[in-house]
Amino acid sequence: MTDLMDSATEPTSTDEHQLNGIIQKDLVLNEKTSNEPNDGSEDMVTPWDVAASSAKGIDYDKLIEKFGCRKVDQSLIDRFEKVTGKKAHPMLRRGLFFAHRDLSQILDRVEQKKPFFIYTGRGPSSGSLHLGHLIPFLFTKFLQEAFDVPLIIQITDDEKFLWKDMNVDQARKMANENMKDIIACGFDPETTFMFTDTKYMCPAFYENVLKVWKLVTYNQARAIFGFTNEDSIGKVAFPAIEAAPCFSSSFPHVFAGRKDIPCIVPAAIDQVWKIF
Repeated sequence: MTDLMDSATEPTSTDEHQLNGIIQKDLVLNEKTSNEPNDGSEDMVTPWDVAASSAKGIDYDKLIEKFGCRKVDQSLIDRFEKVTGKKAHPMLRRGLFFAHRDLSQILDRVEQKKPFFIYTGRGPSSGSLHLGHLIPFLFTKFLQEAFDVPLIIQITDDEKFLWKDMNVDQARKMANENMKDIIACGFDPETTFMFTDTKYMCPAFYENVLKVWKLVTYNQARAIFGFTNEDSIGKVAFPAIEAAPCFSSSFPHVFAGRKDIPCIVPAAIDQVWKIF
């Protein structure tokens, strides 16, 4: 399991250059990594393909460095337990969640009693979730309880429609079935907002999508995600929709219009490209 814990910071309304800085910093790393030649001697890890270069499997230490992440070491786990007052989840102690970016900043906010939220999601792929699908949600539930903060869950039925041979109604039906399974994980209904893209996309959310679109060129997106001339414009545009929930201003009804609340994102390390 190659899971990552990541965080993103929301720009204030008076400093949109901060959003530009966040995105450009990640683009430099992502584009550089994506453009590195691979003659078969390097592991390949993308949102769509994972292939080891040897029988030993993926070199996770090298992958962590390549993707600009840091190991979740014992000192960080000890600090997590001290700050939250809770025993670290077995998935964290045993290395199932093994890398992070800026988790220490989130722990700083816990100590300072400053707000943040958790963001995760799912692209529906079947009528029901299997055990592998549940792993990140079970860990997310632990984080929600340990931190006692709001949780945002994005269900990307639009992604399913764009990538698979199905109509919008079929994608929505699959999303609805998956949402039932996610609800059954036991998330706090008072502090959890789960939505499908095709039904939620409010003006504030769309405004953040627009900002990401403007700051990322097609050449950058192609280099990072491997888009080809055969891919629809919907596929090329989609990553910005998955990035928008990183910003609290995408959910004015949840955060009372605040634009300065960061988030922590439990995700697989191959998804680092989509997180700003």
